[in-house]
Amino acid sequence: MGTFLLFFTSTVAVRDAHAKELDPYQERMKLYKKVETITQIPWYYLAAIDQYERSIRLVRRDLPKPESTIAIYFRPEQWAGLTNPNPSAENPAVLQFFNGMGVDGDGDGKASLKSDEDVLYAIAHYLLSYGVDAENLQIGLWNYYHRDKTVRIITGKAKVYRHFGRLDLDKQVFPVPIRSNHSYRSTWGDARGWGGRRIHEGTDIFAGYGVPVRATNYGVIEMKGWNKFGGWRIGIRDINNTYHYFAHLSGFAKDLKVGQIVEPGMVIGGVGSSGYGPPGTSGKFPPHLHYGMYKDNGITEWSFDPYPHLAKWKRFERANTGKKK
Repeated sequence: MGTFLLFFTSTVAVRDAHAKELDPYQERMKLYKKVETITQIPWYYLAAIDQYERSIRLVRRDLPKPESTIAIYFRPEQWAGLTNPNPSAENPAVLQFFNGMGVDGDGDGKASLKSDEDVLYAIAHYLLSYGVDAENLQIGLWNYYHRDKTVRIITGKAKVYRHFGRLDLDKQVFPVPIRSNHSYRSTWGDARGWGGRRIHEGTDIFAGYGVPVRATNYGVIEMKGWNKFGGWRIGIRDINNTYHYFAHLSGFAKDLKVGQIVEPGMVIGGVGSSGYGPPGTSGKFPPHLHYGMYKDNGITEWSFDPYPHLAKWKRFERANTGKKK
């Protein structure tokens, strides 16, 4: 009997521990779909807002790091109402009286910042006052964030989530085929003279002219065209709010356009030597891909060293394809 009880207790403990390790994507999607059913705000917009706030909280020092399933952040005074003498109040009627954004989303009679469902329902409730179609949702987002770029980023994320119908979009690949003949080293921060004194905001990957250049992440094309320094170039915003910059291309993949959704491994162009002159200028340096990464924190955007990420993506891709290091 004692052995049975020990086995039973151990089994329950293992099961409970496993239950605590729930798939965060499933938990988030469950909440998005539940709030969508109640408010008719599309789940992919809720997911995009949540992911946007998660990404900026991870890089901002003035915001607490996300610890809950839902990462949308409300300041206590924003939740309870600016004139509310008790910023920790949770009575929905009191919060409404003081024009606070807090609402009871889970039906427990409290509007709590500790409840993921309350928090998610609060942002949906706010947007619902503008409407549930894309145009009015964007108006609501602008009135909430007061930043055009933020509205564009969230709208782009919503488009990606809607297209793929899921949240687990974390795969990355190396920007050129790993079996191609290429070389690269850490060149971020090096001095550059052409075009004026500045630092090099990327890593140069040298390869043969026309070697395929691939999207490294799931995302949406924000920019495509010519720049007198970067030549033919493409900018892609991924789901984690990182902007990926591909420059000096020989050309673009057929029918590629701004606003298009991409996924890891999709060919977007070819390695080239374009740039440093009017459109079409090429051949002033050996063919290579300039690959840059930029992070937006909701206020500004800055460049960071892509080399560690490139090395990791290449290592993982090699492992996944069975190629020895």
